[in-house]
Amino acid sequence: MAIATFSTYSFCCTRTEPARLTRFPSTHYSPNSQRLQRGVSITTRLNSSNSVSPADSNNNNNNRKYELHDGTSMQSRRSGSPVFVKLPEDSTWVGGKVRRRKAMAQSFKALAAAGVEGVVVEVWWGMVERESPGVYDWRGYVDLIALASSCGLKVRASLAFHQCGTDSGDPNWIPLPLWVLEEIDKDPDIAYSDRFGRRNMEYISLGCDILPVLRGRSPIQAYTDFMRNFRDTFRPFLGVIITGVQVGMGPAGELRYPLCPSQKLSWAWRSRELGEFQCYDKYMLASLNACARKFGMREWGNGGPIGAGNLMQDPEHTEFFRSDDGSWNTAYGSFFLQWYSGMLLLHGERICRETETIFRGTRVNTSAKVGGIHWHYGTQSHPSELTAGYYNTSTRDGYLPIARMFGRYGFTICCSCFDMRDVDEKPLNPLSSPEGFLRQLLLAARVCDIPLEGENSATSLDDTSFQQVLKMSKFYSDGLDKPSFSFNFVRMEKNMFEYHNWVRFTRFVRQMSDGNIFRSKLDFRGGIRLSSTFDASRVVGMAFAYC
Repeated sequence: MAIATFSTYSFCCTRTEPARLTRFPSTHYSPNSQRLQRGVSITTRLNSSNSVSPADSNNNNNNRKYELHDGTSMQSRRSGSPVFVKLPEDSTWVGGKVRRRKAMAQSFKALAAAGVEGVVVEVWWGMVERESPGVYDWRGYVDLIALASSCGLKVRASLAFHQCGTDSGDPNWIPLPLWVLEEIDKDPDIAYSDRFGRRNMEYISLGCDILPVLRGRSPIQAYTDFMRNFRDTFRPFLGVIITGVQVGMGPAGELRYPLCPSQKLSWAWRSRELGEFQCYDKYMLASLNACARKFGMREWGNGGPIGAGNLMQDPEHTEFFRSDDGSWNTAYGSFFLQWYSGMLLLHGERICRETETIFRGTRVNTSAKVGGIHWHYGTQSHPSELTAGYYNTSTRDGYLPIARMFGRYGFTICCSCFDMRDVDEKPLNPLSSPEGFLRQLLLAARVCDIPLEGENSATSLDDTSFQQVLKMSKFYSDGLDKPSFSFNFVRMEKNMFEYHNWVRFTRFVRQMSDGNIFRSKLDFRGGIRLSSTFDASRVVGMAFAYC
């Protein structure tokens, strides 16, 4: 039975009218700016008027000119694997300001001096389209990206359609757009729900992907309109400064279900959480019910598996996940897991298709992230992977279908866990195997000839973690004629620029890049000139104050 039949709703990619003008509540940016060439300046007006003409230059104090460089004059092309650094979540504030701008500029210069290729900027849906549907405020990101460019760095933009942080008390709290939350209040089934009726507000349920639940638009249409407006606004940067666009597809930006709240994932492998199947909102249940009727087993369409156990339970004590005779390995288990994982694949396919159409011809690399769910990898049923939507067990490869889907649309796969070692995790959780999980995913990427972006799971600045990243990157690259691997270090913070940490980090960058591109001097239009990476540490250490 084909996976596509598991959806109640037919596959549909809805097109919306192209944006005529980028609409800001408090700024105006013309998407029709001249096409960027090397060395050409772009002027961005950042003032408080809704109706300012781009040609109006009466108030020169409100104009900021940035010279955008593609970096070819400052560093040679890399023969190894480039390193990017992910910025703090709060790099920009609501209202269009770069946070601690002077410290950010000093940090960018130090990163460029160390040989870092660029930075990863998370572009939050909840900030850009915060107040009203179709009204976008890109001001802070225009400034941040231009600042990175002026320091000789490339940018990867991560379009984040998920919630950041846990609640309003979190210093990094960025919820979904306020108008989306209003719609969820009216119809709670827009959010994921588990069998206990607990709602997860991190990401909109994929069960309503193509239904007009967001004031006449479907979630896929809302994501598509956002991406199109991003493309039109930043068109002069695309392929020159913005070299990559990662599209969020679920909680934490990953293509998965919220098996448990994202804040728990930092320790979920040690508490061995099974996760919960997120199929109890009315839209997911409608799809499951229709699929069960087609299959001729109506009784299978009333909800998720019985006997899946509690979040913290030993899988061997559950009816569904136990190894020998668990119902995951029965006809019913196969039916449910194919439907559940098939819905996730369909969600990814819809977004990939829209993304490929929108960014076609812009020379940017598109990518998406897969969750590193490894804490039950040593079991037969892999329960936490199943509840996340990855139908991966001891008898079935659940990552190859995902890799093939991304490959059809020219996407790069991004995944974390590159810094994690089995020898460190197994004493705490014998069932865990981050290296086993990662090897399986990397093999799927190699088989499908898909480029790879690696990430670390924790901000570890020790040599052991860096050496593990090098080891796993070589596992992917060895033997390939033209391996395409890059690494996103997560993330920039004050500790990174402390003397000993900075020495280790710059050594890691050189090793990733084969030592051929390291630049010991830097001079960006009157900026600091550094004689060594240690000078960069001293200068930036004094200026950087994110923590």
